Order: sequence, then C-alpha cells, then structure tokens
Amino acid sequence: MLLHANPKSIEIQARFFRGFSDPSRLMILEFLHSGPRTVSEIVTATGLSQSNVSNHLGCLRDCGLVSAEQQGRFVHYALSDERVGQLLELADSLLADVAKGVYECTRYSVKETAND
Repeated sequence: MLLHANPKSIEIQARFFRGFSDPSRLMILEFLHSGPRTVSEIVTATGLSQSNVSNHLGCLRDCGLVSAEQQGRFVHYALSDERVGQLLELADSLLADVAKGVYECTRYSVKETAND
C-alpha cells in the first residue's frame, strides 16, 4: 500500500528535528533534561560561550523546545515539555542499537564544531 505523506507535515517535522540536529543545541537540551538551569550554569556545563548559549536558547525557545522563567535576577531555562526529555531518552536508547551504522554512514556528514 502506497502512503502519501502530507508535505506540509513533513516540512514541519524536519524543522522540529533541526532543533535537535545542532551539537550545541543538543548539548543544551541534554543538560536541561536534568532540570531548569540559568545561562551561566549552561555555559559552565557545556563550555560554550555565553553569547553562543544565549543564541541557541533563543532558537530553542522560538521553536518551542525550551521555556524560560524569570526568578529574581535570573532566568531559568527548562525543557518546555516532558516529552522533549522522553525523546532524548528514546534517541539514546535507539542509538545504542544503531550507533555503528550511524557512525559509519557516509551520507551523514558531521562538521567539526569548536566549542566557542
């Protein structure tokens, strides 16, 4: 049976997964999986620059993957939905089974990125 995917839905899904496709954004999401954090905590944990973290958090907020809450002088960032964390866990579980294929795949080029 031939299935016809809704091109608009596929485009939205592709945009959704772009939030997870950048190593810096993924590192931030993984760190936030353990609970709300401030920018300075994220900077310390990831080794990224403050401006880089702020830019990625802006992207993740715009995409609806991260929320922000002002608490006194600080803004605490958190995963916007527990299912984001569940998706990260599912990805880890799946990757445990297919890591060799992903690592050896010549069609997925991973550019080297420096932690700014």
